[in-house]
Amino acid sequence: MRAALFLLILSLAATAAGKSTRTCRILFIAAPESDLKTLQLFDGKTAQEVELTRMGFSPVYEVSPEALNLALLPTAPPTPAKGEAAVVPAGAPVAAIAESIRDFYLIVSSDPANKVAPVKMQVVDANAANFKPGQMLWFNLTQNKVGGIVGTRKLVINPNSRQILDEPASRLEEYHVNIQFVAPGKERPEPLCETNWFHDPRSRSVLFILQAPGSNVPRIQGFPDFRDADPEKKD
Repeated sequence: MRAALFLLILSLAATAAGKSTRTCRILFIAAPESDLKTLQLFDGKTAQEVELTRMGFSPVYEVSPEALNLALLPTAPPTPAKGEAAVVPAGAPVAAIAESIRDFYLIVSSDPANKVAPVKMQVVDANAANFKPGQMLWFNLTQNKVGGIVGTRKLVINPNSRQILDEPASRLEEYHVNIQFVAPGKERPEPLCETNWFHDPRSRSVLFILQAPGSNVPRIQGFPDFRDADPEKKD
């Protein structure tokens, strides 16, 4: 009886520990040339300075497991009086986060019209149960339909949508990529990218299809997310 009770306590403790951790990495995509390198990420309880990295993901940050909304601010909000909630400036960049999301990407983009902080953000679920090492998460942020061959996989992604692609190769190796796009109002595919990429089965990859200002041809920008210990992985 005591042994069973002890195992139950350990199980509950492990569950509580899992729920007490919520992590994210931040990426500032298509960032303009500016001096904006950091902001304060406020989760309703605490604020912390975070990097707005442009060429790769930020370090892993922990946020409150009870947070329902996140805000990016130029400075931390004033400490509220006891029993009161901190006040987030009206119009600040805010994103809702589902309670079930324990690990996520915070995708930040430019928003010059925002007078509090000139950015907007999107929460993307990165729980390892849904997005596994070796897989690729594609975002098509253009009006073009994009498709082609990515290693052993076939990619077909509609405008303004996202898709998870399974591992394009089976081990540490190069693989061939041949991708085309179909512009709005057109029927004939045009070349976008033909090259070789390298597959690392230990790392997840996040790729964006972007439309550069003044260009009719989209571009692909990819970022690896390698971690020594995945927050969802259990021994």
